[in-house]
Amino acid sequence: MITITVLRDKSGNYTGFHTFGHAEFADSGEDIICAAVSMLVINTINSMEVLLQEPFECNSEDENGFIHFRFKELPGKDAVLLMDSMILGLQEVQKQYGKKYILLKFEEV
Repeated sequence: MITITVLRDKSGNYTGFHTFGHAEFADSGEDIICAAVSMLVINTINSMEVLLQEPFECNSEDENGFIHFRFKELPGKDAVLLMDSMILGLQEVQKQYGKKYILLKFEEV
């Protein structure tokens, strides 16, 4: 299962997110859920960097599907929109395939 945890502060502002695991919906290279989640997450990170130059830290480990993304400062309006868009996409994947393969949760930090 892929677990995506969206991190927010006490005021509800995004502080980052982390992902862990693999969907195991199909064999490696054929797993459409892993592909969809990867595309949504990586595109969000790339857009933060290239389109917005939003300051952040990001670490990843391919073997276990771990990605840790954290904003270095309060995200701007456009960064919030990108996060909202990523979450919307992840919710749709979860709705279509179920919590057996993808779990999206929110945590206050």
